[in-house]
Amino acid sequence: MTASSKPVTPVETAQSPGECSRALRDTLGHFATGITVVTTLDASGQPVGMTVNSFNSVSLDPALILWSIDRNSLSYSAFTECERFVVHVLKGDQQHVSNLFAGRGADKFGQVKWHQGPQNIPQLDDCAALFHCRRAQNIEGGDHTILLGEVLEFSAGGGEPLVFHRGRYRALAGE
Repeated sequence: MTASSKPVTPVETAQSPGECSRALRDTLGHFATGITVVTTLDASGQPVGMTVNSFNSVSLDPALILWSIDRNSLSYSAFTECERFVVHVLKGDQQHVSNLFAGRGADKFGQVKWHQGPQNIPQLDDCAALFHCRRAQNIEGGDHTILLGEVLEFSAGGGEPLVFHRGRYRALAGE
């Protein structure tokens, strides 16, 4: 162990469940993630979107991605029951979009530029990349549900991605 390392905290300790959850969350925060916004239509055809940093690739053949949603999310049923959704990888200058879609209430789509994409799914404009997906499977995972998506279409708009690390937005280091 180096001088700057801290001892490993076992998951089962004398900490309260809340303290242990916070410690785990803080430790997981050492893994930098990109930031995405996932959009779909709810049962009444209204656009729904949320900020997600649990996005990941699964397979190239077939083309599959995944992301997860908290079972207590207001948009849980919209996403776990939808046929299709779009994952938007945000650019480094889209922190305001991340914050908007991470919040509750407000007319999120009234504050960003977007259009109807394939199957009328809301598609945000000017993102680093996007993936149009068919929901392939829901997988129960603790207090979240993992959504497995089959990638039907994708495109890259370019630009540096928005990155989140240790509770803050970050910029990528230059080359």
